[in-house]
Amino acid sequence: MKMLTPSGGRPEPPNLPIVAQKSLKDLIGSNRPDMHSYELLRAYLHSHPELSQQESATAARVASHLRALKAYTVHEKIGGHGLAAVLKNGPGQTVALRADMDALPVEEKTGLPYASKVTMRDYDGIVKPVMHACGHDIHVTCLLAAAELMVKIRDAWKGTLILIFQPDEERGGGAQRMVDDGLYDRVPLPDIVLGQHVMPMRSGKLGSRPGIMLAASDSLKITLFGRGGHASMPNRTIDPVVLVSSTVLRLQTVVSRETDPSDMVVVSCTSLQAGGTENVIAADAEMKVNIRTIHEGSRSRVLGAVKRIVKAECDASGTEQEPLIESTSSFPVTVNDEEATKTLQKTFGDYFGEDFDSDLPRVNGSEDFSALATSIGKPSSFWMIGGTDPATFDKNKGSPEKIASNHSPFFAPVMQPTIRIGTDAMATAALTFLLESRN
Repeated sequence: MKMLTPSGGRPEPPNLPIVAQKSLKDLIGSNRPDMHSYELLRAYLHSHPELSQQESATAARVASHLRALKAYTVHEKIGGHGLAAVLKNGPGQTVALRADMDALPVEEKTGLPYASKVTMRDYDGIVKPVMHACGHDIHVTCLLAAAELMVKIRDAWKGTLILIFQPDEERGGGAQRMVDDGLYDRVPLPDIVLGQHVMPMRSGKLGSRPGIMLAASDSLKITLFGRGGHASMPNRTIDPVVLVSSTVLRLQTVVSRETDPSDMVVVSCTSLQAGGTENVIAADAEMKVNIRTIHEGSRSRVLGAVKRIVKAECDASGTEQEPLIESTSSFPVTVNDEEATKTLQKTFGDYFGEDFDSDLPRVNGSEDFSALATSIGKPSSFWMIGGTDPATFDKNKGSPEKIASNHSPFFAPVMQPTIRIGTDAMATAALTFLLESRN
């Protein structure tokens, strides 16, 4: 049987002869940590969210939890508040599992008893409400539970397990920043990097796909400079409100008139700001734009089209100053390694049965997870777990817009079976490759 090698070789689907799939379920089921304690941990994390690059308390809580297991070597303050933990368990492959820790500037409206009431000063200097509106509290909880599980069953596997708790995913810089700050000088190079994300799927379900799993993302902050003045004398101004409005409308044609209908491109204008009172025409306007693509050629073309249209609209309005176009975040396409993912899918299919979807539709959201692997030339695989209450999901199955999604103020993944499935998925994913090491 071939195994992942330090040189980056690809795995073949394992038969797992040492621990058969039936006994793998028994192994995990009989050693799974107390889920109630992790539900309490998730409630704590959810009610104490922290914005990107400010995850100090979350990181400290994670480090304390890992040290209490008395098995991991913990490395802190990597790329900001990132940390990594290593469990060396004899010769074999090295597997990295990753969870992200940061929250979003969103005011929570879930009504949960542990809903966030936190406010923090964001990168732009503005104090904002903060919420785990993307489920990173679930990710951290599941990885910590899996960390305990892997310690309890360490006699069943061989190799090295790395746990990566990443900051600053929401702004797209955390994974690469950890690498640049010497992550792989402190921990062994992994043979494969694995991760998961909670989604508005039915809780208890999970899925993945080989190849493109998530889209690339580019975010821009665009400042348009007009000429301010009195609202009664618009003829003496260059009105940035009219300028930004026409720019928004024209940008819609990047998808509808410049993109092949078979390609996946999204251009969203998500924020417009200009002026502050009724009788003053503002001197400038600010807009924020988010772009999603899955092909590098489309990505370059769309970015060029957005810049072209912005400058053309400024010329049409007769502005006297060039627009300022700034990149605020950039995420790569997440591509699941074909062979590694098929290897993983065999384990998931056997373990989770019909609850696992091996052909999950591509997700147009974005992640910086893959930088943890591509930066060192290693394969990676990423999957999705469901977090929506089963009754709510079944009731609204034909109307997905009625189900709160990631980044919604109403996004509230249920405790169970979400945490149990996420914990089992992390453990079985690691064991897919670490059990091979015993052959």
